[in-house]
Amino acid sequence: MDSEGNPFFWQGDTGWLLFTKLNRQEVLHYLDNRAQKGFNVIQVMVLHSVSAKNMYGDSALVNRDVTHPLVTKGNSFDNPNEYDYWDNVDYVINEAGKRGIYIAMVPIWGGNVKAGYVDVKQGKAYAEFLANRYKNVPNVIWVNGGDIPGSDSLAVWNTIGETLKQNDPNHLITFHPRGRTQSSMWFHNKKWLDFNMFQSGHRRYDQDDTKLDYGEDNWRYVQTDFNLKPTKPTLDGEPSYEGIPQGLHDTTQPYWNASDARRYAYWAVFAGACGHTYGDNAVMQFYNPKDKEPAYGAKEYWTEAINDPGAGQIQYLKKLMLSRPYFERVPDTTLVNSSTQGEKYNYQIATRGKDYAFIYTYNGRNIAVNMGKIEGKQVIASWYSPRNGQTTKIGQFPNVGVHEFNPPGEARDGNDWVLILDTVK
Repeated sequence: MDSEGNPFFWQGDTGWLLFTKLNRQEVLHYLDNRAQKGFNVIQVMVLHSVSAKNMYGDSALVNRDVTHPLVTKGNSFDNPNEYDYWDNVDYVINEAGKRGIYIAMVPIWGGNVKAGYVDVKQGKAYAEFLANRYKNVPNVIWVNGGDIPGSDSLAVWNTIGETLKQNDPNHLITFHPRGRTQSSMWFHNKKWLDFNMFQSGHRRYDQDDTKLDYGEDNWRYVQTDFNLKPTKPTLDGEPSYEGIPQGLHDTTQPYWNASDARRYAYWAVFAGACGHTYGDNAVMQFYNPKDKEPAYGAKEYWTEAINDPGAGQIQYLKKLMLSRPYFERVPDTTLVNSSTQGEKYNYQIATRGKDYAFIYTYNGRNIAVNMGKIEGKQVIASWYSPRNGQTTKIGQFPNVGVHEFNPPGEARDGNDWVLILDTVK
């Protein structure tokens, strides 16, 4: 929730290279687009590398040393001699704030720490700099780590987290881990970790070679975190991106699409996640004509990809979740009768409040509902489309027994629907 007690549903986007690859005009174009689509969090790397420079040629560090940020006097963008890398970061954060967007900042991407560019002492000094610079900026969230297991350089990550929390206690902190892992594996009981984050990653079921072996079932990470004490909020900070190859590196493989992005989002949130981060391959790297070649086989420039279907559809999840009493909501798979719950793409998942329930099917298979899980003798049933946010009333039904609902259209992957049940009052 926000400081006034209002529900805050995390609708995030991965704009990882926002600080380094866009000029001011492009920043505004991107932020305007994301605000219009309902995004309220952008995940960004402060330093992708210790050699980081922005579009104006400003280096972030002196001699690639995180203990020596290159800060010049003044912050007038009209005078390039007085404007530095950090002033540009300030500009982006400020403009995001005007649009109701939080910037979830990764201090330094994990590979730099793994490579030995940041030790414990350096991490502490750098985190102190960041905390002191941004502790009074309202729309900042800290995302420690950066695509790395917490066990790799554990002391550095704990030092950065503890230092940020000590010097900036009013901003939330989480940890962005390696694909198919979750922050709770290493940091759940650390006082600096306010909420958990997991990266379900970009692999198919048959490509997952981890011990967890969750494959595409990102809802399992949420369930794992919910079983921990104390309970902390959790979310998928990096599911499969729209427009990226399945498995990430082999561009001959099929590409993930908008329906996959929706599936990850509804599965995680209905399992109990406090929100969700969407990603687009071209957008996360801000692929543009000046780049020699894209990473991970991106097929369009970011200026086009910001309007990919999934980017516009993810807002309908937030609208749905905020349309009913938010803090009553709990995950409840017992709403789905075992006869139709299914596995993998057939899996049906449910969440509910006292007088409402949402049940998601990815492929439009019939949903057998165990009635009586919400209040009331009668319920009104409706279909909600994750593709366009439209609601279609089905009718009124007794709130007893098992009732099977038949979604519109043929049963096929991507014909996803949410069954809404509301108590008749």
